[in-house]
Amino acid sequence: MRRLIVGVVVLASLAVVGVPSAMATPKGGYAVFAQCPLGTPHMNGCIYSPTTSGYIKIGKQEVPIVNKQVLQGGLLREEEPFVKVLVAAKNGETLTKTAQKVPGGLLDFVECTKISNFIVRILCESVFENGLTGVNAVTELAAPASSVVLNTFSEATGLGPEQGYPPALRLPVKVKLENPLFGSECYIGSNSEPIELSLTTGATSPPAPNKSIHGKLGELTSKAGGEILVIKHNTLVGNAFAVGKAHGCGLLGVLDGLIESKLGLPSAAGKNTAVLNNTVEQAGHYAVEESE
Repeated sequence: MRRLIVGVVVLASLAVVGVPSAMATPKGGYAVFAQCPLGTPHMNGCIYSPTTSGYIKIGKQEVPIVNKQVLQGGLLREEEPFVKVLVAAKNGETLTKTAQKVPGGLLDFVECTKISNFIVRILCESVFENGLTGVNAVTELAAPASSVVLNTFSEATGLGPEQGYPPALRLPVKVKLENPLFGSECYIGSNSEPIELSLTTGATSPPAPNKSIHGKLGELTSKAGGEILVIKHNTLVGNAFAVGKAHGCGLLGVLDGLIESKLGLPSAAGKNTAVLNNTVEQAGHYAVEESE
């Protein structure tokens, strides 16, 4: 009974003084930083960067980006000039798991008659009979958030590999393919063999057959009285990365080979492209805390 009374008193006290800052959420223009892990040691900033259009081409398949995908979290203090390492978002989704529809759907991936496994072939036919032929591609982080690196000098100037500067963003990813026939663990790339995106707002220097393409440094502006730096209409590009094999597609991975054949995997550097049109918002962690 004594413990129960103490618990009630504590709850009542919280109701009077308000919730602790760790449970509060940023307000106003800072609301986009709701997943910034405030209070993390050595962190001095927050980032929110939604990508709203563009495309990713892997081997023979191009997937347009039509649904917003967000890169978010905290920024550690720079150990070397202009280089910032990400801290994981509070909800664990440093890169949100946003599905993008694959043009052509299942027809572009498999022909049921070419599946040697009898059970999977029957399942394939039933999927087509029921019209479940849509395929989604979900780009996920393939390493801890600390493997995501921003170069704010490249980001602010548009200079990149062609001028001898590091890329604006390094992002190790894997791509999940979603369809009932593929099962729940069908991926292109993996944690052990990620797709290493190196993205720039400048010019790329890819191996053949790809040619150099140019990104675009967006419009630099600010909000919240200059406390939030905003780069609008930014275009990050990369076409010098390699893509590995498919893993875990279908029962016991029996569809891996068919998917690789259709997509041309593994795909060497110089045969793949990423174009991401995004906005970048950054703020100091003290300003975000004070908005709560």
